[in-house]
Amino acid sequence: MISARVDTAPPVDTDLPDAVLWDMDGTLVDTERYWMAAEGALVERFGGTWTHEQALTLVGQGLETSVGILQEAGVRMPAREIIDHLTAEVMTALAEQGPPIRPGALELLTALRERGVRCALVTMSLRRMAELVVAGLPDDAFELIVSGDDATRPKPHPDAYLQACAALGIEPARAVAIEDSPTGVRAAVAAGVPTVGVPLMVSLEGVGAHELWPTLEDRTPADIAAVSSAHAARAARKGHA
Repeated sequence: MISARVDTAPPVDTDLPDAVLWDMDGTLVDTERYWMAAEGALVERFGGTWTHEQALTLVGQGLETSVGILQEAGVRMPAREIIDHLTAEVMTALAEQGPPIRPGALELLTALRERGVRCALVTMSLRRMAELVVAGLPDDAFELIVSGDDATRPKPHPDAYLQACAALGIEPARAVAIEDSPTGVRAAVAAGVPTVGVPLMVSLEGVGAHELWPTLEDRTPADIAAVSSAHAARAARKGHA
């Protein structure tokens, strides 16, 4: 889904990264509540119980990992059927209610694109759901989607972020990732991408994010540039150590 818009984009500020890689669920859009509702209803359908604490263990996980946990909770369905069912439930909620954009996310995304920064979506949700979310955003918001269908291994493995960087033709150190879950932060950091953690459902203390922001509200491309510059400075110091 890489578009050919490079020749029309404004010049990129040299302090800015080559690209910003956005997680979707919980980072760009607050869909975690949709997932939790669908998971709980499915477990209860099979006579089980699904606590909020159990639901939190699935935040940021790849769908295959989530399936195993749901099966352990009593969901007697094949993995593919569980994935398709949950995805359909969340997509229905999105279609009926629209994508619930997290505070400040669309403003930052728009400002980055206006500065010529390339943006990619790196999510463990299926492509059809990612495309539904993107369809509700400005046309030039993302030039690439790496979805759960595409990743060779799910987060917390670094594969999805490495695949995004390879598709964009950039070095991981020249990107910045934005994530909301420990699983996602670990994936981006393992890929060598400077990572901003913006927690939603679970704490990100001590999981390795290079920066922790309580919200994306009032954040600007200058803040992203500062993350990129700080990472480059740390790498330079290590290189001279």
